[in-house]
Amino acid sequence: MIFLQIAESIALPDGSAPVDVSLLEGAASQAIKQAAPELSADLTLVLTDDAKIHELNQQFLGIDAPTDVLSFPGGDTDPDTQTLYLGDVIISYPRALAQAKAGGHPVEAELQLLTVHGALHLLGYDHGTLQEQAAMWKIQAEILTRLGCPIHGPSD
Repeated sequence: MIFLQIAESIALPDGSAPVDVSLLEGAASQAIKQAAPELSADLTLVLTDDAKIHELNQQFLGIDAPTDVLSFPGGDTDPDTQTLYLGDVIISYPRALAQAKAGGHPVEAELQLLTVHGALHLLGYDHGTLQEQAAMWKIQAEILTRLGCPIHGPSD
């Protein structure tokens, strides 16, 4: 199951998300399904603002700047369902908007990319070396293609 949280600072006046949440839930689910098909797992997806993601980036990574996406691994298993809690994917909605505008694509596509990217990090993918980056970018592009997303990676 994908749990979605929307920060009050970016929510619409009725408290809802500024985008179709089913696209993001589908992106997270597809990432898990394609990258770890044997895994039954849950994760939380949080849409927030630059101030909050800046605070988290400073607190947990020592980086005094906002970023587009952060992933915080979980690892606990629900004793009743035996479902693994992968962790949290935190996305800066203002960053996603700016990156979408700069890339000339819809914000929904940028959010799908960031959701898949964050979920892959929770599944153990990384891009610290060229070899790791190639593997992560490959599966990320495959997942986004399967979702019908018009972008496939950071260079799009």
